[in-house]
Amino acid sequence: MAFQLARSSAGVVVNADSQQLYEGLRVLTARPSPEDEAAVPHRLYGVADAAEAWSVGRWLRAVERLMAEDDRPLVITGGTGLYFHALLKGLAPTPPVDPAVRAEVQAAYDSQGEEPIRRELEAVDPEAAARIEAGDRQRLVRALAVARSTGRSLTDWRAEPTRPLLDRGKVLSFVVERPREELYGRCDARVDAMLAGGALDEVAALLGRGLDPALPVMKAVGVRELAEHLSGVLSLDEAIERMKLQTRQYAKRQLTWFRNQTPDWTRLAVDRMA
Repeated sequence: MAFQLARSSAGVVVNADSQQLYEGLRVLTARPSPEDEAAVPHRLYGVADAAEAWSVGRWLRAVERLMAEDDRPLVITGGTGLYFHALLKGLAPTPPVDPAVRAEVQAAYDSQGEEPIRRELEAVDPEAAARIEAGDRQRLVRALAVARSTGRSLTDWRAEPTRPLLDRGKVLSFVVERPREELYGRCDARVDAMLAGGALDEVAALLGRGLDPALPVMKAVGVRELAEHLSGVLSLDEAIERMKLQTRQYAKRQLTWFRNQTPDWTRLAVDRMA
């Protein structure tokens, strides 16, 4: 749909998927094909090295630069809800974090494990501690480093008034919806297509770089499962079934997020997308 809209309006497709930012995982992240990217201008696809950690703020600044440099219509598409939230509602100021404090918290996490870091964060920022999932080293470390460096919780920083990049009244916003069972069937078929298209080779190449497992790219659906197959922990069939389950669960979370956060967006049923 984004491709067709951009082509008909002489516009540009802009990526709003946090994993499609990274090069090296074209198949596993279902990035547009090289043919599609050549046929219509595409921006912010494969622009980051896997060793980088892009944030929503960095993505937002990249979109702002696009808006300043290109007056063609932008068709922004993807499933990362926080990116759209930042576009239309703004992004809280980025709190200054002392690099030495951040390194100290990282070292404590690596030597003591997650539990002491989470307990300290619960004392100073209980909302962040409840929000951050178990095992999310990057966000836990950042939240605690912010509290230690600034004397204010990350939750307090995020509560400050913000300026949206886009005026909600001047953009067209759509959510494409399918019946859930049909969507889940397509999730399973997508995993099969990824394996047939070379996803296993992509993950093997990624693992060969010896990257920090806390990096965002290492959390792409399928990386962990295929890595465990490559290390002999899972059979290929087991890895595929876990990928399918994770993909369906992720789709369910997306459905819930967009239902709750974008009730005023136009809903498009699949039969209207011809």
